[in-house]
Amino acid sequence: MKTELVTTLKRQATKILAELHASKEPVLITEHGQPSAYLVDVNDYELTQNRMQILEGIARGETSILENRTYTQSEAKEKMSKWLK
Repeated sequence: MKTELVTTLKRQATKILAELHASKEPVLITEHGQPSAYLVDVNDYELTQNRMQILEGIARGETSILENRTYTQSEAKEKMSKWLK
C-alpha cells in the first residue's frame, strides 16, 4: 500500500488520484507521522459498502436464528400474505 503525507496530497492531489485510479490500490494519508485517512477509489469504496450491508444482513439473520426468532415457510407466507397479493 502506498503512503503519502497530507502535505504531498495537498500539492499533488491530481497526480495521486490518477495513480490511485490506475492502480486501484488505497493510499494511506499520514499527518504528523501518524496514519490519518485512507484514500480509495470510489468504485472500490461502494463495492465494499455493498458487501458490508450484505454481511450485516447475514449477521442479523444468524442472530435471529440463535434467538429462535424464525418462522416456518407457511407462517411466513401467512404473515406476508397481505403484501404478496
